[in-house]
Amino acid sequence: MKEEKLKKINEEIKRCKRCDLWKLRNNAVPGEGPANAKIMIIGQAPGVQEDKIGRPFVGPAGKFLNYLLELAGLKREEIFITSPLKCLPQPPVNRKPKKVEIKACLPWLKNQVEIINPEILILLGEVAFSVFFPDRDLKEFRGELIKEKDKKFFVTYHPSAGLRFPKIRKILEADFKKLKNLFA
Repeated sequence: MKEEKLKKINEEIKRCKRCDLWKLRNNAVPGEGPANAKIMIIGQAPGVQEDKIGRPFVGPAGKFLNYLLELAGLKREEIFITSPLKCLPQPPVNRKPKKVEIKACLPWLKNQVEIINPEILILLGEVAFSVFFPDRDLKEFRGELIKEKDKKFFVTYHPSAGLRFPKIRKILEADFKKLKNLFA
């Protein structure tokens, strides 16, 4: 039942024209992972590699995410991975998503969260964090487990920031090691 609902949403996302990003995309990137995933990872938006093949976190940030998941003792194939935005924000390539784009795409993410109903949502970066906590600052909660309503959120930086800044890379590694303890 959950699988069928997710499949239907994925097909709708691939045909979506709620904002102008559909005009330049090669592929929408609905997300991937099991419908019964206990963990959901939410990033920012698809990058160039993701747009090419329609899968989340397959470029350099995805390779780094895979490494971080290993540090946490987590298996990527057991996690549902997606983003608030389902299309590559362009031009220019890899710009920060606009609020109007996030707002247009947000119902898709909310539906995915509702269907999957994960035990924990890992929020990667400011965009993912602001979707769930618009009036809070990521820096105050980074590396922490937040319990809000009936959900648990783990907040950290986006892997792409770890690729650009060695200091953030070390923070991400430490945060994902903390995650290992949460699931031990």
